[in-house]
Amino acid sequence: MIAQHESRAENKQLDINISDMQAKLARIIEQKTVGNEDSSTLIESLSLFRREVVAKPCACTIEPSVLFVVQGTKQLLVGEQNFTYDTQHFLLNSLDMPASSQVIEASLDNPCLGLMLKIDMQLMADIIAQNGMNSPHDSPINGSSAIGAVTSDLLAPFIRLLDLLDEPEAITTLSPLIVREIHYRLLTSDLASRIWQIASSGNQANRISKAIGWLRMHYSEPLNIEELASHLQMSTTTLYHHFRKHTSMSPLQYQKWLRLNEAQRLMLNDNSGASSAAFQVGYESPSHFSREYTRLFGISPKRHIEILRKGTNQ
Repeated sequence: MIAQHESRAENKQLDINISDMQAKLARIIEQKTVGNEDSSTLIESLSLFRREVVAKPCACTIEPSVLFVVQGTKQLLVGEQNFTYDTQHFLLNSLDMPASSQVIEASLDNPCLGLMLKIDMQLMADIIAQNGMNSPHDSPINGSSAIGAVTSDLLAPFIRLLDLLDEPEAITTLSPLIVREIHYRLLTSDLASRIWQIASSGNQANRISKAIGWLRMHYSEPLNIEELASHLQMSTTTLYHHFRKHTSMSPLQYQKWLRLNEAQRLMLNDNSGASSAAFQVGYESPSHFSREYTRLFGISPKRHIEILRKGTNQ
């Protein structure tokens, strides 16, 4: 009975500590995001976000990263999977993927506040090797995203990282040390097995990560699936199976998504015409490009860029 009482008291104290940490992070993020939904920082891998209204799902691109909400609630939709993260749960993304993001708890008085840190799988692999960390014995992973439990050990280095934003002269020296600690803490979190499988060389999750990197480098070229499979030392059947298991897409569908998003960037930022953008990303027919663009975004390229520009200028 005494042991149970002490355990409950200890858990309550941990909850209080986490709540205090999140309150401090919320104050910092709120101060630094006034008037902005997304804010980059002097720390290249760190960005902050603020949402003041509940919103419908919005298309986005995720990359290897970890996201914490310190006030409010958000949701990520990847394929048919939903991942809700809030003050008790953080979001881990291990691959570059198309997705949709949705704010489900926010208001003007209590905006949804949070941060995103890009994660470096090579750094993860270095930490594993340097510390001789043992492989977790969990089942193989599926998908590119997962939800983990927020702990004080994870929040503490983030507080120190955000504090550095007010000490810019120290960022170059100190931020790499803190970022490394965050990577270590993730490797001791309840998502350690997932990170391990992506970071460790030789397993299928790591090979799919390499496949994505290869496709990002060669997206404008005709896809030779045999060449890609050979590069990864996999059979074409195994590549298709594991690529779809981790991304919910085939390699060809993923290449198409890369092409269309790069074409959108060229039209929006470089003022390229639709035909020019189509040829630059690898399409041989502008009409084929237009059909696939409309299928993905629900609107023609020209009209979509007009709407995006109008929204940017508002």
